[in-house]
Amino acid sequence: MAATRTNSSLLSGLPEHLSANLFATATPSRLRADEVLFLAGDAGDGCYRVEDGLLKVTMVSRSGSERILAFLGAGAIVGELSIIDGLPRSASVVAVRDSTLSFLSRAAFEDFARDHPEIYKSLVTLLATRLREADAALAAGSFLPLRGRVACTLLELAQDFGQDVGAGRIVIRQKIGQSDLAAMAGIARENVSRILNDWKRRKLVSRLSGYYCLENKAQLQNEAEL
Repeated sequence: MAATRTNSSLLSGLPEHLSANLFATATPSRLRADEVLFLAGDAGDGCYRVEDGLLKVTMVSRSGSERILAFLGAGAIVGELSIIDGLPRSASVVAVRDSTLSFLSRAAFEDFARDHPEIYKSLVTLLATRLREADAALAAGSFLPLRGRVACTLLELAQDFGQDVGAGRIVIRQKIGQSDLAAMAGIARENVSRILNDWKRRKLVSRLSGYYCLENKAQLQNEAEL
């Protein structure tokens, strides 16, 4: 059961013909590594599709603790909730590395929806999917032990960024550090380090040139079960 997803954007799940037409007139933009796209509370004036690069979606507590909600790679869409409800941004987004984006304004989305009202039927289905994912994430965060939460995080990263390199081994083709894994799983980095070291000894996980590799996906899935 997943603790977090790396690409659960509503608009990312639209039928291909709707998504392609929706962004046909989008405005290109670029972000440098560590540059902020927007902060929680900013006005929601539009959404962005990632054409190249990697973004990080985060929330920060009053005490300064960071929780990573998602990593978004090429094809993902960020900020789409604000173009639907018009409310301020609910999270902050920063570029992990240099990124190329396409910007769609809220006004452009509304114009498109008037001409293609069928988009709302797709959005209702996708909203239901997101609610189910939110229920699963809540259950995982409430009931899974620490090991299960780390396993969920690695499995989700593998789902979105993984490459099968043979013999059942899956390399996560993004360089994610222990601090990032801890912020995604919502646990202390020291606990993530202890769990990963144990899994490395048991040959469930390895580290190849800075990339995590799942050596035994089935066992990790067992760890992630409620």
